[in-house]
Amino acid sequence: MDTSKKTNSLTVGSLFKPLGKVFKRFHFMIFFVFVIGCLAGAVILINNTLSSSSTDDSYISSISAGTIDQATLDRLQSLHTSTESVPAPTLPAGRVNPFAE
Repeated sequence: MDTSKKTNSLTVGSLFKPLGKVFKRFHFMIFFVFVIGCLAGAVILINNTLSSSSTDDSYISSISAGTIDQATLDRLQSLHTSTESVPAPTLPAGRVNPFAE
């Protein structure tokens, strides 16, 4: 009969062996979960930053408002809206439409 004492000493290597086996087996999945978690955190932080931006009523812009002359305003008013039908384009005399069949 063996009477020698076996000591159950815990070493750092014996503590991390099971963790190392799990990491070795699932390292790819752990990496993607970590990356997706970081991206989700970044999206949440950016969303919070953009949604909680306060408007400062005392802010005065250094950019002055531009002016538009009457000719430009008339050209803008003459543009058609998206609900109006657009007239078919007319070709100059002597030209053949290359896209017509």
